[in-house]
Amino acid sequence: MKWCPDCGETKSLDDFVRTTRKASGLHSYCRPCHNARGRETKERLYGGTREYHLRHRYGIGQQEFDELLAEQGGVCAICGADRPEHVDHDHRTGWIRGILCFNCNGGLGQFRDDPEHLSKAITYLRGATWHRVLIHPGVYRVSLPRRGRPRSWSSRVG
Repeated sequence: MKWCPDCGETKSLDDFVRTTRKASGLHSYCRPCHNARGRETKERLYGGTREYHLRHRYGIGQQEFDELLAEQGGVCAICGADRPEHVDHDHRTGWIRGILCFNCNGGLGQFRDDPEHLSKAITYLRGATWHRVLIHPGVYRVSLPRRGRPRSWSSRVG
């Protein structure tokens, strides 16, 4: 059991946040008080958690974020979706590239920001689209231009 000086209650050790900075291995305050103190500090010093996040993660504030977004016309730098919220940055240099929507930012992350991977994905998408080939007036065959196998018999019927 341990006493929390903020709420004045004696609580189980499981109710305290772990740390390597204290000899006991636990913070002085219980989890709810510890979290409340963290929120209060972010609000007092930064005006909110969004400002804190932007400053510590990317080195910009909400004002710079809004300016970047205005330069992009208020839309995602890739797809043009309204109200993008994610800062895209180069993981090697830390430089900010733009503001993206959730899907575009996640897509770049899945391709590890590698232009080579993205180029291969574009080639794949362009080459793997189904084409309608005219066989006879009014009769078409749907097939891949370069690779793949013919559709199964069950998918042709119906």
